[in-house]
Amino acid sequence: MSNLAGKCRAVAWCSFAVLLLVQVAEVWSRQAPWIIWLAVLLPLLIFIPGMIRDNLRSYIWLCFVLLLYFMRLVVALFADPTGPLGITGMVAVVVLFVSAMMYVRWRARELRQAAVTASGHGE
Repeated sequence: MSNLAGKCRAVAWCSFAVLLLVQVAEVWSRQAPWIIWLAVLLPLLIFIPGMIRDNLRSYIWLCFVLLLYFMRLVVALFADPTGPLGITGMVAVVVLFVSAMMYVRWRARELRQAAVTASGHGE
């Protein structure tokens, strides 16, 4: 894994953890029932195995799901523009989206290059 791809993966994991913690804090502060906990956290938790296995499709689908969190956080920020959970969550979503997309781009390029090299066909 190249230096750029490795850094993007590390940033993606860190921002994923921050987003997960923000979601937990928000649901916990509202004393929501278990079904709300499930609805808020399950869409994020479902991607952990794919991210651990370095499955690029998991990162791509995570970015689609992040759009839902982005919309939810935009509404929360309009309701309370100075709310620390909303601001932190929005930063985490944007950083996670960008770092995951860049990781997919650079890692896919590396994997293509390795496949070309392994097949013996140079460019």
